[in-house]
Amino acid sequence: MNRRLITTFMLAASLGFLAGCQSVDSRIKEKPEVFASIDKATQDKIKQGIIDLGYTEDMVYLALGAPDQKRESISEKGKSTVWVYNTYYTRYDGSEFIGYNRRVYYDPFLKSYRVYYHPAYTDVYRDTKEERIRVVFKNGKATVIEQTKD
Repeated sequence: MNRRLITTFMLAASLGFLAGCQSVDSRIKEKPEVFASIDKATQDKIKQGIIDLGYTEDMVYLALGAPDQKRESISEKGKSTVWVYNTYYTRYDGSEFIGYNRRVYYDPFLKSYRVYYHPAYTDVYRDTKEERIRVVFKNGKATVIEQTKD
């Protein structure tokens, strides 16, 4: 339970950080002519970061930003472009044994110094990347949208 809470918090923090890097408003300022040519209902969806089938690459860019990866595939059905959006976060993996700490102390009963070794541990964090959204474009329009569900 505690691990899941930490993971959720780290994910939310990293998404907040990434959202601060480039906002929908700044992308709209980059391509005002594209945004102006879209109807009001679709503009509202784009401002909320929502995409739908039939959106052009420019519309998806306005809503989600630049993809982390662009792929191209060719099949008997034709050529398609795939945009992949990832989520990056740091995951807590518990603690790990790293060795022993040495402590020297004076023993008044024996009237000498003694050495005591005790195990030492450290917290372990791992950088993690997960695919969040995959958008497939054919003829410049979104035909497939795959999204992770938790």
